[in-house]
Amino acid sequence: MDIQEIEETLARLPSVNAVRIAAHRDEIREVHVLAAPEKAPKQVVRDVQTLALARFGLTIDRRTISVVQIGADRLAVGDDRPAIKGVHEIPEGTRTTVAVTLAWHGEDYVGTATGPAAGSARMRLVGEAAVRAVESLLPGDVFALDSVGAPVIGMRTILVVVVVSTGERGEEVAVGSAISQGDDSEATVRAVLDALNRRISRQD
Repeated sequence: MDIQEIEETLARLPSVNAVRIAAHRDEIREVHVLAAPEKAPKQVVRDVQTLALARFGLTIDRRTISVVQIGADRLAVGDDRPAIKGVHEIPEGTRTTVAVTLAWHGEDYVGTATGPAAGSARMRLVGEAAVRAVESLLPGDVFALDSVGAPVIGMRTILVVVVVSTGERGEEVAVGSAISQGDDSEATVRAVLDALNRRISRQD
């Protein structure tokens, strides 16, 4: 069990700023969550439980999760990870182009993908555009969206992506996930970033 990976994944939940886990022999004893006050603490706890189960197959007892909420004006936010600036769809008859814009270190990075104007293809196009945007900020690496899906865990839809990449480290396969908050497009981009943020952080 990779505690650091679990912490980093849970910290990408909306409204969550940081997560620290205390574990003993692969048993999670305590989960400490630093969150913004936009959501009720009980909702933050449910989000943590849902993502841990969907991504890692872990069942975390809600009694082990403690939540501390601090407003944005009291918290310094770093610029070490790309932020989603926009997801735009440009219809072109029977085809459509999706553009994803990421902001990172004061620069904008845009990725696009074109395909059939069909609802069933939309998440894949968004995922491919997000991958292209990340690829533009990581020169020398080549990425491909292997798959994207939206399983329902409990009452929540989880966007899950698999990204394959090649570079100096050889071939790598990364999995990312994000809870849909009613906008599957943004959740798909967040899932791609979840899969690739470790690769991005090595560029800092």
